[in-house]
Amino acid sequence: MSVYSEAKEFRSQFPLTICWRLQQNSDVIEKHLNPGEEVRFVFCGQYSQKFFFFFFSCIIAITSQRILIGRKRVIFGYALDSVMPYMFNDLNVRGGIFWGKVCIDTAKEIVVISKVDVNALDEVETAISENMIKLKKAYKDSND
Repeated sequence: MSVYSEAKEFRSQFPLTICWRLQQNSDVIEKHLNPGEEVRFVFCGQYSQKFFFFFFSCIIAITSQRILIGRKRVIFGYALDSVMPYMFNDLNVRGGIFWGKVCIDTAKEIVVISKVDVNALDEVETAISENMIKLKKAYKDSND
């Protein structure tokens, strides 16, 4: 299943999530998948903490190796963030009336994905937590 189809499915299941340009953002992630890397969960939101900013849509893919955050810029270019298991510190989920935030704490920064449908937060938190626990354990075992 493609990143785009999973993002569309997430968006239809949780319609209050604010996200635009699903195809273009998904293409950024698919372009950077490593050979053998499989996508386990996809969600979307806004790559911004500011309440009135609705222009920083992104797709987040939790893969068998890392977390990828893809954003296609409107005019030209794109941005891709990758959170490796050894850089992942903590996860914070905050819910409001309509939307919630997912805060991914890494060794260098805190990545905030906002405007996620509040009903999706449980599923997003479970997917990120379970995957990162497995990846961190595998990383630790391979380095012992």
